[in-house]
Amino acid sequence: MADLLKEAPLTAVQVEALVVMKIIKHCSQTFPLVTTGFLVGMDAKSTLEITNSFPFPASEPPPSDTYHDSNNISQLAAAAPRSKANGLYQNEMIKKLREVNVDANNVGWYTSANLGNFVNMNMIENQFHYQKELNERTVALVHDVSRSSQGSLSLRAFRLSPAFMLAYKENKFTVESLQKSSFRYQDILQELPLQIHNSHLLTSFLHTLPTSNTTTPPKIPNSLSELPPTHNLPSPLYPNLSTLTLSIDPFLSQTSDLLLEAIESHHTELNNHQFYQRSLAREQAKITAWQQKRKAENASRVLTKQTPLPEDEWQRLFKLPTEPSRLEGMLNSRQVEQYARQVDGFAAGVTGKMFAVRSNLLPEKME
Repeated sequence: MADLLKEAPLTAVQVEALVVMKIIKHCSQTFPLVTTGFLVGMDAKSTLEITNSFPFPASEPPPSDTYHDSNNISQLAAAAPRSKANGLYQNEMIKKLREVNVDANNVGWYTSANLGNFVNMNMIENQFHYQKELNERTVALVHDVSRSSQGSLSLRAFRLSPAFMLAYKENKFTVESLQKSSFRYQDILQELPLQIHNSHLLTSFLHTLPTSNTTTPPKIPNSLSELPPTHNLPSPLYPNLSTLTLSIDPFLSQTSDLLLEAIESHHTELNNHQFYQRSLAREQAKITAWQQKRKAENASRVLTKQTPLPEDEWQRLFKLPTEPSRLEGMLNSRQVEQYARQVDGFAAGVTGKMFAVRSNLLPEKME
């Protein structure tokens, strides 16, 4: 029975509220640089419970380099989950947690993102490292700092699909192999539903937050100007009317620029593959011409009773170009889809509010 429960597929991720706060604090302190850390918890049937998190130590650039920009630091931080030094640090922290008898199972890692720019080779290699070597039932939490700054927490859980794990192990990302397996870019990542869990004491505390204790009945305001300012409200759970603003989302233009860059990268990958196809066609044409010439030459040698020349010599004379991997193109396609969904989400909120006040914005038609 225990083996059956252990092999049950993961269907959800449960994160403690304290872990969420630690991830938010760590990612916000170093934004816009990439931030990573590891997660510990326990596997409860089909739900992965994350009970604690620890940031990876800041990786120092090699001393041989004389110049280090933010991109180099971000690359070091993005590759930190699979580095050997951080692996030793992670094992040491888990060992200390077990000494105090708390949940100390490796359940994954987390990373920061800026407007959804997390679909890249670093994330794929990190998650593959966790699922293959450390623990197959691990997840990657992605915290988007930019989107969370709008007031709505952006925290998502991802895993690599079994089909992608198999393809990545065999490194088969050619057009022929992808057509045979019917593998698509949508099948790279699997998103799991995420739930934030609070203890009963914390839940009780949230329900007992201080509210206004007045003996007189509240005065009903006649206009929006008579409403009290939100920063002076006694309860932090009071609704914020700033969400009703009709201004265009400030992140919409940034996401649109990122979408255009991702489309250009995807177009570059397509050009590289088309260049490979043209080079392959030229080499195959040369090989065909050489084989026809050799066959004609052997036919004349047979008539003169001479020994025919080998017809497989073209393998030594000609070298076919190596087909480039389609993995980068698939990741670009997945990133384009991510940006497109964000643009749709940003525009949907503003569009909905525009339609709600359409009668006040547009003048009435004269009959």
